[in-house]
Amino acid sequence: MPAKKGLYANIHAKQERIKNGSGEHMRKKGEEGAPDKEDFEKSEETAKPAKKAAAKKAATKKTATKKTAAKKAAAKKD
Repeated sequence: MPAKKGLYANIHAKQERIKNGSGEHMRKKGEEGAPDKEDFEKSEETAKPAKKAAAKKAATKKTATKKTAAKKAAAKKD
């Protein structure tokens, strides 16, 4: 049996259906059937670890930001 999709996958799927004109709407915070704080906490506990590509992309972005900051600092000195 395939694993269930997670809370965030379900939220994003519903947002996509709404965007495409399904006529559905997102439940308001506190409404019956809407996810509550405990649901989000449970989702955090069961979250999959970040994939290497995402981690590498984040690391590259940090490096690029440092390089840009160094260039700006050098330009100010000139």
